[in-house]
Amino acid sequence: MDPTRTAIGTWSGGRFMHFGEPLDDQRFLRLITPDEQIPTVLTADVYGSGEADSWLGRALAASELPRDQVCVVGAVGHDFYEGQREGPKGFPRFTDPRLRAPEQYASYLRMATERSLERCGIDQFDLLLLHNPDRIGYTSETVWDGMEALREAGLARLIGVAPGPANGFTLDLIDCFERFGERIDWAMVILNPLEPWPGELCLGAAAQNDISVITRVVDYGGLFYDDLIPGGQLGRHDHRSFRPAGWIEAGRERMERMRPIAERAGLTMLQLACQWNLSHDAVRSVVPTLVQESGPQARAVEDKRLELAALPADQRLSAADVDTIRNIGDNTNCMALKGASPDHEGEERADSWALHARLGEVAQRWAIEPARDLVKH
Repeated sequence: MDPTRTAIGTWSGGRFMHFGEPLDDQRFLRLITPDEQIPTVLTADVYGSGEADSWLGRALAASELPRDQVCVVGAVGHDFYEGQREGPKGFPRFTDPRLRAPEQYASYLRMATERSLERCGIDQFDLLLLHNPDRIGYTSETVWDGMEALREAGLARLIGVAPGPANGFTLDLIDCFERFGERIDWAMVILNPLEPWPGELCLGAAAQNDISVITRVVDYGGLFYDDLIPGGQLGRHDHRSFRPAGWIEAGRERMERMRPIAERAGLTMLQLACQWNLSHDAVRSVVPTLVQESGPQARAVEDKRLELAALPADQRLSAADVDTIRNIGDNTNCMALKGASPDHEGEERADSWALHARLGEVAQRWAIEPARDLVKH
């Protein structure tokens, strides 16, 4: 199967990415087990240094669906086998020159993919993503030769790219589409009604290159579930603590202006966010993070999964609705972006580097003015 309209990631449930309260073993297993309503599940080998893969293997074994009715999406790219974790930066990318030379890229990708498949208990990914690439990953033909070799070997039916984990990489992603679009089937980007920027900037290039898009962070840090309220306490290590002060209050104020549209369309706020994303031509799948909040107002994460599963099949937002929601949620220039950016200063880092001439040409082709469109104001 190809990825379906709705999907679940193993980063949900607070076990491997600290969003909300961590679920116990049984609740987590039920959360990520694919079923007829949501048959697509995503994982990444670096989550828990392979533990998320292993849990997905248990979930696939527990699922009542046969393998050919489940879509399994994997992701490789961070080297936790030979690389050393660098605090909050995580593990280095496998393309880090400290770890290996280009002629070793393909062998690493094969090794990492085979081990991830073994932990998942399957012999092929329906889709395999290059996870959080650095500049080399976006531009190296050797990397994409290695990804293509995985398809040829039958280890992945489709291949793609998943930028991140932070927002940005806009010109890098478009350039990657232009360089390797004939090979790339899918891409995953951050997009939701409160973060239309910068994700929307790359969707035209994806459509032109016949690349389908999965969108994550659809829930905007859990806000669209409607149970994260001002004054609520996030856990000490909650991954959302990086967001600026007041983000909950500001986000809910904008959501209230969207709510009449949701009510008129018969949608919950999460479903509104999902349908808004799916209104974009290139977007084929939405994968919000399923968060178990704490406190008396918290909804059970199982209810949130049911809400996602009940997403109406018919598109209930008009073009005017889509534009209105975008204008309400407009976040242009609200943050410093990762990847190639006019804001970058100093030496190249794993997630930030300077613009160069080729990316300037990319920007011109797509009517992007980096000094206007890719900077924090």
